[in-house]
Order: sequence, then C-alpha cells, then structure tokens
Amino acid sequence: QVAAVAARDLGRAQDFAQRFGIPRAYGSYEELAEDPDLDVVYVGVVNPAHLPVGLLFLRRGRAVLMEKPMGLGACEVAQLVGTARERGVFLMEGFWTRFFPAWRRLRALVSEGTLGSPLVLRGALGFALGGVPRLREPGLGGGVLLDLGGYGLQMALALLGGGPPPSLQAHGVLHETGVDESVSVTLKFPGKGLAVLTFSMAAELPGGAAVGGPHGWAELPSHMNCPTELLFGGRRELFPLPPPSERLNFPHSTGLRYEAQHVRECLLQGLTESPEMPLAESEVIARLLDEARAQVGV
Repeated sequence: QVAAVAARDLGRAQDFAQRFGIPRAYGSYEELAEDPDLDVVYVGVVNPAHLPVGLLFLRRGRAVLMEKPMGLGACEVAQLVGTARERGVFLMEGFWTRFFPAWRRLRALVSEGTLGSPLVLRGALGFALGGVPRLREPGLGGGVLLDLGGYGLQMALALLGGGPPPSLQAHGVLHETGVDESVSVTLKFPGKGLAVLTFSMAAELPGGAAVGGPHGWAELPSHMNCPTELLFGGRRELFPLPPPSERLNFPHSTGLRYEAQHVRECLLQGLTESPEMPLAESEVIARLLDEARAQVGV
C-alpha cells in the first residue's frame, strides 16, 4: 500500500497523490522521513540525489529500495552501504530484472548445471533516448552506462559468477556533452567466463542476451532488463505479466511488482539486505561502472 509521496515541489506531490489515491503528500523528503507509518521508502529521484536522499532515510532508520544506479560511483555506493550496515537498516539496489520469473528460470538453468559451466554471455541493450534530456547532462549523472550498463553487469556477475572479473575492457563513443553514448564492455571472469555487452542510448537494439556452456545455451530474446520469454532447448517459454491498470510509460512496467514483493518478504523476515541482490554485489557493479566510464573517457 502506498502511504505517502514526497517531491521537491509540494504541488507535484499533491497532484500525484490525488491521481493515485495516496493519503499523504509532502513537499520535502525530510517530512517523508518523519512519517511514522512507513515500512519502506522507494527512492526514485535523479541520480545525483541518490546519495543525499538515501542517507537521509537510512539515518532516520527507514528501509530503502534505491533505484539503480545506487550512486554515481563506488565511493557513493560505499557510503550508502556503510550507513545501512551501521544502522542495521534494510537497503537494496532496484535491479528489478532479478525478480522476473523469466530471469529466475534462466538463472536456475545456469546454477543447476543444465548448460554445463557457463562460459560466454553476450547481450545488448539500446534505445533511441533523445527525448530524455537528463541522459545527456553530466551534472545529472547522464550517460548510457549509468542508465543501462548496470543491467548487463549484474547479469554477468550473476551468471558467470565466482567473484569480480579481474579484467574489464571498454570502448565507447561520447555524446558532445561528454557523457557516454554507446559503449561495448568485455569482461573476463575466473574460470574462463567471458561477457561481451553493448549499450546505447542513441540506437535501437533488440535488447536480448544469451548465455552458453558446453552443454547448450539459453536466451532472453528481448528486454534483457525486464524479460518475459526464454528460449531453451528448442522451445520458447513465456512468462506473461499481469495486465496494467494504468497507461505504461515503459515496457513491462507491471513487472516492478516482483521487486516490491521481494522487498516485502525481506522486511517480513527481518533482513537488512536481499539475498538475491546483495549489497556487496552493488558495490562490485559500481566499481565496474567506474572503470568502464573512465576507459571511454567520461
């Protein structure tokens, strides 16, 4: 149940609350942090505000689901993680991908050894996002790696695993504002695992990903960040989403319910971090994003 909403502008918060039947609206995040009836806060502010807003809620003892990227870099993520652990408060980075049934099916095929040892992951995610001005603004944490790159990196860590990759190489094209526009990242993992990932905020791409081993391969043919189908063993397995009750701004948005349900289950169990999206993994993703951005010249 959505109990309250906050924005920097009270009028915007009130409009949102009225549209969706939310009981309370606040014109500051400090007011929201003081609301005694909240179990968890979803933070979806612009990227540079993740750190200060996240710290505000964590220091008030509020459980936080932080939209990805958790911070603008590894230093910010370490501050958020350290504060959550120090205060004993739940914190999770919002990689909704990990809770889609299609993703869980793919991860099970890999972890059960159905494909043999996973050796190669290839994936691409690209959208023509010229209509999203913040992505072109360095001061707003723009660039394709912070916006889309984490999806591929979290997938590589989960499927090829065994620890952080000792080698990362990135090549990219920058937008005229200096942010990364299109980037290809290659990761070498312990045990011969190799991931080759491409991201673009200028070009449309199919958005699929596939992982292979000596005994076979499995593929998410599209929407690697929010998949609803899987190809394996010559069959197409479908994982339909519940129909939306509102007009959607982004494909498959009703799949956000899986992430929300997982957070609820964690809180009911008294956990301070998710076993499926642990904080240590968010820290690794942040370090990899830092390295990739540096290599392409951001």
